[in-house]
Amino acid sequence: MLGRVRGWHRRHWRDRSKAERVELQSLATWHGSIWVFPLGWLLLPMVGGLAHRPMAVALGMLLVAVVVLQCAAASRVLRPALDHYLERAALPPRALRGSAVLLGLALAAILALASIGGFDPVATRLAIGAALMSFGLPYALTVSVRDFLRRAAGLAALILAAFALVRPSAPGLVATAMVTAFCAVFSLTAARCGAWTLAVLWEAERAREIEARLAVAEERLRFGRDLHDVLGRNLSVISLKSELAVQLARRGRPEAVEQMIEVQRIAQQSQREVRDVVRGYREADLGVELAGAEGVLSAAGIACEVRADTAGLPARVQATLGWVVREAATNVLRHGDAGRCTVELAVREGRVVLAVENDGAAEPAADGGSGLAGLRERLTAVAGTLEAGPVGADRFRLVAEVPLGREASEVLS
Repeated sequence: MLGRVRGWHRRHWRDRSKAERVELQSLATWHGSIWVFPLGWLLLPMVGGLAHRPMAVALGMLLVAVVVLQCAAASRVLRPALDHYLERAALPPRALRGSAVLLGLALAAILALASIGGFDPVATRLAIGAALMSFGLPYALTVSVRDFLRRAAGLAALILAAFALVRPSAPGLVATAMVTAFCAVFSLTAARCGAWTLAVLWEAERAREIEARLAVAEERLRFGRDLHDVLGRNLSVISLKSELAVQLARRGRPEAVEQMIEVQRIAQQSQREVRDVVRGYREADLGVELAGAEGVLSAAGIACEVRADTAGLPARVQATLGWVVREAATNVLRHGDAGRCTVELAVREGRVVLAVENDGAAEPAADGGSGLAGLRERLTAVAGTLEAGPVGADRFRLVAEVPLGREASEVLS
């Protein structure tokens, strides 16, 4: 049973982004308001406020049934209304027609009960609030604030006029006006404020995704520039020397062989340089990678703190740990929902220790991921080690250690 609960929690909560979690919580709150407020305002006063006469009891039961149908209709239309407000999808035609008809039936039943004296004044006003509340919450998401207030004022005027004809009473009309005004303001505030917060949050989420994609695009451009720098000049030299070798060969000159040997050497050198670019070893600077990781994570909305001093570290150590930083930053961006990340580099007892820790960690993959396996292979080549795994409830920590040579250890110490 506990495992099933954890599975549901992971599928419906932990696997969601922050914006999706806030939206789910907002929808749950709105659904609760749609059911709790109207039924609470209607059923509790009805226990002592409904007259024990056949007609009053029949109208009371009819009113309860209509309000329950109102709540169900409002819950059904709440998601389409929110999608309409967030501009995800157009509101289906006549989506609120059923709710409007049920609102009219509920108000008519309340008016009939008031006309025969079947409800006491307090129960009558609370019943009006129950009918208005279940309709107002989703309706506030489908129209502008000005239209909502204008139509709410018109409906309030009709309700006051109807009750003034049935049971004219100045205190009663004032109480009715206060209830209708409260329901209108509460529905508008609860719906629009929550939906506006969601709209801002989703906009920030889209901006964060765009920032992450731009960071990836910038890295691809950097890779393209490196590849162009490596191949552009060498290919031009190969083309010129090949053309020269052809001309020399046509003239029977022995120098053609030397030119082709030079072409072969340049081609082999280009292969090595391209391989270095692809593997990430060309211009491997740990300081640059740390600054790049901090910039990318900050652009993605993740608070990143870097505590590192790369001065004096050997080139091979910087190259290896630079790749670790790049892969760790990629994992923080792609996996989980991190809000904070810390990167710390220290030299301890002849070993360089790089620790990357972030919150918002998702469930780890069963095979540990191909990226971590690749890092372990790279670190093994320099006698280093890698440890990665969850720490606490939602934190993930990656620790890479690379031994220093004796001379480097003495310099750094």
